[in-house]
Amino acid sequence: MKRSYKNLNAHEQATTNMLEYIFISGVLLLLMAITVLTLTTGVIEPPTNHLTEYAFIDIGNGISTRIVDFYAIVPFDQSTGRIIYSGDVTTSFDIPDDVIGKGYYVTLRSGDEVSVYRDQIRRNISLVGIGMSKGVGGTTTGEGLNKISYRSGGF
Repeated sequence: MKRSYKNLNAHEQATTNMLEYIFISGVLLLLMAITVLTLTTGVIEPPTNHLTEYAFIDIGNGISTRIVDFYAIVPFDQSTGRIIYSGDVTTSFDIPDDVIGKGYYVTLRSGDEVSVYRDQIRRNISLVGIGMSKGVGGTTTGEGLNKISYRSGGF
């Protein structure tokens, strides 16, 4: 029985094309897997963290402004530091519930700064000295309404 070399060459070429397709597809799938695994940490997280920092600065500035404005109207004689009126004052304010889909915390630290933070991202905003003279303190989250309270007799 005589074999035809023409058919044998056609079969080898078909096998070579199929192996070439499998090798190239495998390399491309490997590159795609590496890209997907590094995309989040290398491309998406840095701009998201940058945006979160600016959002925290805006939230901290808003809270700082509300506290300073609130304590500017409490019943104290600013020159003597004495109580003019005995009583309580409370106000409510709303801040964003989340930043980029994640919650965060707000703390009045050391009596003179507002700290807005989540995970490793933290931004501190000054209360411009009002915290030391008025005894400001507390912690909250972005969820729901938040309150600032003043009680002339203290808490």
